[in-house]
Amino acid sequence: MENSMKRGMLLGFIGVVCFSLTLPATRIAVPYFGEVIVGLGRTIIAAIIVGTIFMIKKQSLPNKRQFKSLLIVALGAVLVFPLLTTFAMKSLPVSHGAIELALLPLATAGFAMRRGGERPSKRYWIASTIGAITVIIYAMYLGLGQLQKGDIALVVAVFVLGLSYAEGGKISKELGSWQVIAWAILIGVPFFIIPVGFSLSVNMLQAPIEAWISLFYLGIVSQFLAYVAWYGGMSLGGIARVGQIQYLQPFLMIGFSVLFLGESITWLTIVLAIIVVICVIIGKNAPVIKKELHLENNVSSS
Repeated sequence: MENSMKRGMLLGFIGVVCFSLTLPATRIAVPYFGEVIVGLGRTIIAAIIVGTIFMIKKQSLPNKRQFKSLLIVALGAVLVFPLLTTFAMKSLPVSHGAIELALLPLATAGFAMRRGGERPSKRYWIASTIGAITVIIYAMYLGLGQLQKGDIALVVAVFVLGLSYAEGGKISKELGSWQVIAWAILIGVPFFIIPVGFSLSVNMLQAPIEAWISLFYLGIVSQFLAYVAWYGGMSLGGIARVGQIQYLQPFLMIGFSVLFLGESITWLTIVLAIIVVICVIIGKNAPVIKKELHLENNVSSS
């Protein structure tokens, strides 16, 4: 059990590191390829890889109940989140987006209770609340100003992706971690081919190499490999507990934005990052109660 938890936390961390490059890569790619290609075209790239793997491994089709869960995963991870974050990155800096995406662990934990049968303890919620307050203070310090369309897009993206994460973590126990996102990609891609096809332009061939690298990173890593690690981590370590690692994501994003986009970083960012890491350590060690086990105990005691 302890080894599974460690493996789950490690896979979750790998997934978060990969996801942390998503906004910087989007910021680099979207001026050259546009919202539709960056937001939806990444799924077509991922679908080519997934389709090849499925043909080799001859995967069996999911059942009706599993297909419903996969639709939820596809809605959040394949359609809404990529499209809305791409829209937001046209006008917002990466640090802005990173701060708002820090609310994702709370959304994931809330849906985990609803969909994944997990009941985080008070200590978990205290750690989550402190982490959330920390990133809100950071956002206020940066003076993000009035709510923009990009802000609304990111909030909606966080809400829908939180549901997708929780549902994906739950169904991955039946289908396997990489199969969940793979099926979600194949479910979504038929609807994306036409809008992506109409958005293609000869001028895109003139995009610099860093834009092409960013686009293929989004398609291969952000849209597929990162989810394989993430869902695998939640399957082994628990949705709510592994979800705490997401508190590292905004600060990793800011670090990558400094490295690849030349954005500045302050000592306050470092201090608040340390506070958030402490919250992650406390939260990941907090007990998590399975609802079904709790109900069984009540039945046996009555």
